[in-house]
Amino acid sequence: MNDTVTSNDGTPISYLKLGEGPGVIILHGAMESARSHFELAKALSDSFTVYLPDRRGRGRSGTYGPDFSIRKEVEDVDALLSKTNSHFVIGVSSGAIIALNASLDLKAVHKAIIFEPPLMTDNLISADWVDRYDREMSAGNVASALVTGMLGTQMGPPSLQRMPRWFLIMMTKLMMTLEGSSGGTEGPIPMKVLAPTLHYDVQLVIEMEGMPNDLLNAIDINILLLGGSKSPPYLKAAVDRLEKAIPNAKRVEFEGLHHGATGNKNRGGQPERVASEVKSFLGLE
Repeated sequence: MNDTVTSNDGTPISYLKLGEGPGVIILHGAMESARSHFELAKALSDSFTVYLPDRRGRGRSGTYGPDFSIRKEVEDVDALLSKTNSHFVIGVSSGAIIALNASLDLKAVHKAIIFEPPLMTDNLISADWVDRYDREMSAGNVASALVTGMLGTQMGPPSLQRMPRWFLIMMTKLMMTLEGSSGGTEGPIPMKVLAPTLHYDVQLVIEMEGMPNDLLNAIDINILLLGGSKSPPYLKAAVDRLEKAIPNAKRVEFEGLHHGATGNKNRGGQPERVASEVKSFLGLE
């Protein structure tokens, strides 16, 4: 079922709803949309009512607006929690940055599951690539911009970092051609359509860079930290930092999985495995 909630600044936030039980909101990451975690939602739907929002700038949701910040994303979550009477939040990647801030600021959040937020910890990654990505997007070189983003965020197997750039661009163009240019109602939004949203996800990462441990120490709810054993070192370091800083944090690492662990199976996810840990943490398995 599709529905919409209006955020504090009037922006409509579209979401999918499935299942029955206590409400859980899943916040997707960069280069994703509501449908990217549909299989995880389905695996949870026997115990929960699951809400899958399209974050700002995606699908039927409204645009970012001129003063976009993490505060806007947290206000979107607040509106969803209020309308659905939900108290559990799952945040994936950049969505996990939003979930962390919601856990700190919103009393309606009673428990949160945080999967590999891309925090710039221990100088293991930087955002130096963003200017190049923005130039390539402005010039209409979408495939090249996506390769810049993929390399900059260290996504995919390490072997990709060693491949010639021209080859990666060629393969990305082929993948975009196979996907098509517009998303249907039953599948994720194509890469070409999502490409401009990456700029704003990186904006959240940069905004979070200076978040002091004192704020993380102030998160007073139970947190489940999730990660994959094959994820990039900077993501593991981010989870390490959260585990040390958040008082009521439990950590689970999925052996053999990577940053796509929570996603649909066609993107390398194992949603049933993740759902089992979520249910256990929320007391329903």
